Amino acid sequence: MSLTFLIFGISAVLAIASGIVTISTKNPITSAISLVFHFFMLVGLYLTLQAQFVAAIQVLVYAGAIMVLVVFVIMLLNVGDEQKLKDKMSFKSILAICFAIIMGVQFFIIFNVVKTTNIKLADHASEMGSVQMIGKELFTNYIFPFEAISLLLLTAIVGAVVISKRKLLSNEELSLNKIED
Repeated sequence: MSLTFLIFGISAVLAIASGIVTISTKNPITSAISLVFHFFMLVGLYLTLQAQFVAAIQVLVYAGAIMVLVVFVIMLLNVGDEQKLKDKMSFKSILAICFAIIMGVQFFIIFNVVKTTNIKLADHASEMGSVQMIGKELFTNYIFPFEAISLLLLTAIVGAVVISKRKLLSNEELSLNKIED
């Protein structure tokens, strides 16, 4: 067993654990911190796969900018009452558990039954993770999805500001009514 495989395995297990903590915790700030840890575990996975550019972008964009935005939106919306967010066991929860079990069985079959001894990389595999190749693909073949995602993020930010302003205005009206009474 090589050191790269060991680091990959540890990063994968910690990424799965931090992902579970992200979606299962009740506190949104704890969930955001767990998501940052998850992003750093993905960086470890990318580095073991020789994708240094993607790892650097993961740190800069997701662990840096996107997480600052997520924490800003959490604090802007001020999710205070977690009791309203509590969900009892429903059909969706049972369905999610069933899909998780099916996915676990599939992973077991893939890793223990299927033999992958004759894996051959493509001839241009070393160029695939380079900055030039990613930039060329992103701004030629994938320009429309790239721009669509930027508009989607802008819409989400504007929506969060509108929701928070509406809540702020309703709080001000309540305080003015209390002053008048």
